Amino acid sequence: MPRRTATMLASTLMLIALLCAGVLINVPYSEMSPGPTVNTLGDHDGEPVLQISGHKTYATSGHLNMTTVRVTSADYKMNLVEAVYGWLSHDNKVVPHDTLYPDGKTEQQSTQENAEEFSQSQESAKVAALKELGVPVKSWVIVSTVLKDSPAEGRLHAGDVIKAVDGTVVKQPADVATLVTKHKPGQDVVFTVVPAKEQAAAEKANKTATKTENVTVTTTTSDDSGAKRAIVGISAGTDHTFPFSIDIKLADVGGPSAGLMFSLGIYDKLTPGSLTGGKFVAGTGTIDDDGTVGPIGGISMKTIGARSKGAQYFLTPADNCAEAAKGTPSGLTLVKVKTIGDALGALKDIRSGDTGALPKCTAKG
Repeated sequence: MPRRTATMLASTLMLIALLCAGVLINVPYSEMSPGPTVNTLGDHDGEPVLQISGHKTYATSGHLNMTTVRVTSADYKMNLVEAVYGWLSHDNKVVPHDTLYPDGKTEQQSTQENAEEFSQSQESAKVAALKELGVPVKSWVIVSTVLKDSPAEGRLHAGDVIKAVDGTVVKQPADVATLVTKHKPGQDVVFTVVPAKEQAAAEKANKTATKTENVTVTTTTSDDSGAKRAIVGISAGTDHTFPFSIDIKLADVGGPSAGLMFSLGIYDKLTPGSLTGGKFVAGTGTIDDDGTVGPIGGISMKTIGARSKGAQYFLTPADNCAEAAKGTPSGLTLVKVKTIGDALGALKDIRSGDTGALPKCTAKG
């Protein structure tokens, strides 16, 4: 066999061997890619995303699209060839598996957590939009979750309204932890609560719940490394009563990152005229009850997904600006926002055509 032919054959066999090895070798990575983008002003699966009743609504136009990211499942085993392909692909991103599923978190646990965050983001989006409109919203501090095998299990329940801790009135969720950690582990804490069932019955009857109970819980030591603080095993959150019905219908989506776009969609439907002026605007960002916009993950995947659907402008959390600006898709303008007020101001500039006034993202933020 001629030397050249033998060399080519050997090289081919070696390449085949390397490819086979690459397919068989699993690596500890996962992949992110652009996910679906949905217009919060439009329909999804045959029904409106935002459904408002009990208050006048107005016609809208254009797009206010929320964006998503697809990720490989917790059980998916990526091989070396797939990882290399992902690293070379512009539209995908390969990240360490623990980035998406830390501490051995299962896909079921991750899905449950994302569902809870998505639900909370919807509530905050409603509150932020209504506050911006000057519509009063009643709110109170509740027991959000009770940890299994914790001192609070069986004594406090998810949905209980926390009125006071040791006689001190509670005004926001952070007050609960502050008051509990004033104790030493092993000491008792007295919670004054409206039981969840009483609260639910009062809401159904459109009344204010007045029946309270004092519940005593003995604290234990936190599992935090180093810290020996007292805990009872609950997390506190906020619940609200809205003056009219606002429902968000969007299945198979999780996480808190659609909060900003939901709040803008609600605002648009409750006000005359069009926020977008008919333009295609997409975006992302968490939002809290006060309208502050927070950062999210997978920003580059979301900008790619938005532009591929036709977005012209992308409302970007300020803390994500630097990362997003590194690979902005051609034809997409990244607009920096810190609050719902910033977003509304930017939309005013977009619909008026005064794009030079937009606060744009740069590589520095």
